[in-house]
Amino acid sequence: MKHIYAFEKKEDYEKYQSIIERFRKRLIEFQQILEKDFALRELPKGIVWTSVELATTTFSDVPIPAFTNRDLIYISPDLSSWRELFISQLEGRSNTKIEDFYENLSEDHIFTIVGHELMHHSDFFLEDFDEEREDGIWFEEGMCEYLPRKFLLDEDEFTSISVVEEELVDMFKAKYGDHSLEAFGSTSYQGSLTSIMFDYWRSFLAIKYLVEDRANDDMKQVFREYHRWHEEGRKVTLLEHFGIQNLFGSRG
Repeated sequence: MKHIYAFEKKEDYEKYQSIIERFRKRLIEFQQILEKDFALRELPKGIVWTSVELATTTFSDVPIPAFTNRDLIYISPDLSSWRELFISQLEGRSNTKIEDFYENLSEDHIFTIVGHELMHHSDFFLEDFDEEREDGIWFEEGMCEYLPRKFLLDEDEFTSISVVEEELVDMFKAKYGDHSLEAFGSTSYQGSLTSIMFDYWRSFLAIKYLVEDRANDDMKQVFREYHRWHEEGRKVTLLEHFGIQNLFGSRG
């Protein structure tokens, strides 16, 4: 897997060179975990390290500077910009606890985003990059959030982000929670940043519930149940298959 640097100025590359190098070293270890236990069999061709501006205006028009396709992962290593982005999720609402969390967001949390994008390449997921990603996509996105956080954050960091995202779901459910989590798909990225992230928060919390409250912390058991849903013909929605269609209220 190649590492490609896409910055408009040499100074930008030099600014982020040290954090990129730290991420590169850590990524080797996480990659080995995924290869051993979570069916990472074919790596993307490379990671494109770039600026927030290029990631969201040139390489993509989605307002989140991290994404992947079959061949490449694109991500910005700019910690300060990620902090600003996450604070902007509040849409101007005041919440001292959440603001403080994001203002002091650690490098580890940004690295879990790198892990999220790599996790998408696991063969445990049913949908292919070339296919329309609509049916039960919350499962893949939620697992790509949960698994890297579980492996790459310490217990306190994991608990903190879980509590923050629970509070964010509660804060914005009246505004953005009028659709089932099953609606998470390609059209999800046409809204505001917060409306996009709302379904990521819910997906993460749904997977957290399935792993920790239903499967005794066995992620592979949850994957096996996900595969059983597919093998039986997807007769009901994935939320219904897991029996969690009411986890976030009557709309799922």
